[in-house]
Amino acid sequence: MFNPTKDKNIFLLVSFIFWFSHFIYIPTLSPYMESLGGKYTFIGIVLSSYGLMQFLLRLPIGIFSDVIKLRKPFIIIGMLISTISCLIYSVTDSLIWILIARCFAGVAAATWVVFTVLYASYFVNQEVHRAMSSISFIIVLAQSLGMALSGYIVNEWGWHVPFWIGLGFGVFGTIMSFFIFEPKEGIVREPVKMKDLISVFQEPQLLKTSLLSILAHSIIFTTMFGFIPTYALKIGFQSNDLSLVIFSFMIPHAFATLFMSKVFVSFFGKWRTLEILFFLTSFFTLATPLVTSKSWLCIFQSINGFALGIIFPLLLGMSIESIPHKKKATAMGLYQALYALGIFAGPFFAGMLNSQMGIAAGFYFVAALGLIATIFITNWRRKDSVQVGLEINQ
Repeated sequence: MFNPTKDKNIFLLVSFIFWFSHFIYIPTLSPYMESLGGKYTFIGIVLSSYGLMQFLLRLPIGIFSDVIKLRKPFIIIGMLISTISCLIYSVTDSLIWILIARCFAGVAAATWVVFTVLYASYFVNQEVHRAMSSISFIIVLAQSLGMALSGYIVNEWGWHVPFWIGLGFGVFGTIMSFFIFEPKEGIVREPVKMKDLISVFQEPQLLKTSLLSILAHSIIFTTMFGFIPTYALKIGFQSNDLSLVIFSFMIPHAFATLFMSKVFVSFFGKWRTLEILFFLTSFFTLATPLVTSKSWLCIFQSINGFALGIIFPLLLGMSIESIPHKKKATAMGLYQALYALGIFAGPFFAGMLNSQMGIAAGFYFVAALGLIATIFITNWRRKDSVQVGLEINQ
């Protein structure tokens, strides 16, 4: 029997634990691998493996769960795999096993598509948007708290303790996931058909927003979720100081994600907002390697966090706004699978560049991606303006 308050709270608790156990070690993962002798190329491969697993598995998992009309088993499995990932991190100092653990984390993250489908089923159609906002807040909260605690924990108790904490949370989350509510008859949703996949893949706005999301995810997973903590330690931060950088990024990021998108869009319009914010992100990422002051690094990360906090939800909404209602789920699955390419490609290529030319090279690389995004948006915006002008004249 569905108990709205209890079942929603259990689901949100499991969701919080899921992402907290993923992000409790993120700020210290790159410095930890470097301390073990890992080169930037290898660190990039480890960081990128998380996105590769999501790219390969997210859409198949979503399709298979639609076919069998069950979500809860995938949530339990995802939570269990996340726990196994933390266990592997906890008991080894081997770089190869760290790569394997990160791949497991990527497989776990690929199950998130099923989380969102089940949680949305708890709400009537007109409340689904509010449901997605609340679960987005839980993700940001879990990421922020996990990342903020990481540096302090490492400084006080050592590299492995965040992994042990993630393991403890993972075990608790796995147990709690058995109490998640799913109707006995399952959740009926039409599985993705190949013809639908092909048709939504031909939607111009979905392709545009997917490309921009790939570039945006490349930026965030190369910088704040990648090499920024390593760079911060190189310019004089201590492990427990990393919380300053994390909060500098995540507080504006969360604030922008939850409150600021509508404000900017109503003032500038969607494409102009994206154009401005991608340019800002590109500029401040490009300038990051020139910073040797703790305070300026925090300021730069605040601006990037704020900009990306608006970019992500805006792209998410734009990706499906022109898609017919019956194909929106297919489009969302495709969009999520495609942006995982950015989670893979950004750290992978940045790691190789860092090995060849130093850690600044990775920042220059993703700054260039932000500039490419800005150029694409400017071009698309101008074409749209010309098209509107022609339609008015006709």
